Amino acid sequence: MRPVSKGVLVGCITVVVYLLVVVLTTPALKPLAAVSAAVQLNYVIIAGMGIGIGLQMFISEKAKLLGCRFDAKNRVLGGNSGAAATTSFFSFFSLVPLGCCGWWLYALSLLPGIVGTGASAILVEHSQTLAYGGLAIVFGFAGLGAYKLRRAQRIRIT
Repeated sequence: MRPVSKGVLVGCITVVVYLLVVVLTTPALKPLAAVSAAVQLNYVIIAGMGIGIGLQMFISEKAKLLGCRFDAKNRVLGGNSGAAATTSFFSFFSLVPLGCCGWWLYALSLLPGIVGTGASAILVEHSQTLAYGGLAIVFGFAGLGAYKLRRAQRIRIT
């Protein structure tokens, strides 16, 4: 599969999985209403994760195609996945007041026992900001991969 095709496919799968989690964790709303609420509230995060992860996959596949080996490639991909999971986790918090993602309300109730009351309050209060921060990390890892690929290409040329 070509790098562009694989990047687009993985980006689309990321968006579908995000929306599937919204639907599965929102038994109180019909699937279309849950997806609509999620898209209206978190469209930047949903699109950003799809683009960021798709871009990372494109860069990874392009590197393989060109025969480049990055020592830290697996760490970059793993870091990107962790950042995407963190971004998703925090973005779901903003959907709880709308009736979406009721399961996350349960997760929120466990949070004080895990990280403490003060930290929980900060995480919940600033969940949207933290979600955007996670998205920035996703794009940061994609940029780092692009930089390493470009540098490896220059070394091969000279």
